[in-house]
Amino acid sequence: MKFRVGDWVEVRSKEEILCSLDKKGQLEGMPFMPQMFQYCGQRLKVYKRAHKTCDTVFPVRGRRVSDSVHLDLRCDGAAYGGCQAACLIFWKDVWLKPINETERTLGQSSRSDRVQNDQSTQTATCSEKDVWAGTQTKDLNGSNEPRYICQATQLPYYTTRLSGWDLTQYVEDYTSGNVTLGQVMQGLVYANYYNLVESGIGLGRFLRWLYDRFQSLWGGIPYPRRNGTMPVNQPTPTCTLNLQPGELVQVKSYKAILATLNTENKNRGLYFDAEAVPYCGSVYKVRTRLNKFIDEKTGRLVTLKNASIILDGVWCRARYSNCRMFCPRSIYPWWREIWLDRLAEDSRFAPELRAGKSSPDPRT
Repeated sequence: MKFRVGDWVEVRSKEEILCSLDKKGQLEGMPFMPQMFQYCGQRLKVYKRAHKTCDTVFPVRGRRVSDSVHLDLRCDGAAYGGCQAACLIFWKDVWLKPINETERTLGQSSRSDRVQNDQSTQTATCSEKDVWAGTQTKDLNGSNEPRYICQATQLPYYTTRLSGWDLTQYVEDYTSGNVTLGQVMQGLVYANYYNLVESGIGLGRFLRWLYDRFQSLWGGIPYPRRNGTMPVNQPTPTCTLNLQPGELVQVKSYKAILATLNTENKNRGLYFDAEAVPYCGSVYKVRTRLNKFIDEKTGRLVTLKNASIILDGVWCRARYSNCRMFCPRSIYPWWREIWLDRLAEDSRFAPELRAGKSSPDPRT
């Protein structure tokens, strides 16, 4: 049985999960991270079926994932040097029990005493101590810095190749409940239009104008893959707001942000991606002032010279991503403070956002 979006599941007990892991604290190469133990026994809804994902280790490419889902739970970084990236956690299906509506109401699971693959009779070869030990490894270059191992750093090793032209993935996007049929159609229309714009037939400028003109008729998103104009060797502008979690901000207009980017679409090394365009002009709360994160390529904890901002309710929806359309990983984009305007506490948006309501979902 494959889980669908909205299915209720119960996270299996620590003992059951340990029986599924090897001595490195992994199942089929996917690490079970220490902070995941706190959810054992909890009942949660499936957020997305994680049948595919994006690889940020050997970027950028789509990868197929087997028998996995995302619950609406993110890594707290506690076992990883305080990493603040807040990645969405992968859960193997075998770590979860399905719960139907009746069982959820009664507060019991018909499978609570029966473990998949008869794991209840197995002896665990992995302990919680092994899971913690599996979060780090020695640096091959002899450095005293720890090299961390997490689901993000290991992603290429528990996934397989997935071509962007493999249409079965889009069928599963729909049948799993990850996206609607309308979203699938919109995505495929955009992908083909983008390929036409970039085909080199000399109509790129006109086609981008036509796209913007059409979108403006109904308040849609402008063409999301335009480039900044500043030379790469020229310093990009900066702004210090010292934003803190809980503050209200308004994302600047797409045009204003483009003015801060070089021709590689970067501002002081941080790339502004097309997936951030739908959020332009909207109001959000600051979730995190990001100072450190794990570099997925090396496993090292990196401290940023210039803090970036993560906004509450703002994540990649994979609508414009080459070969990664509808990726369910929901990565938080990072924002430079120059791309944001601080709002006063008495802003008309403040009561809604303080109550936990972000701006409406970006238009599609």
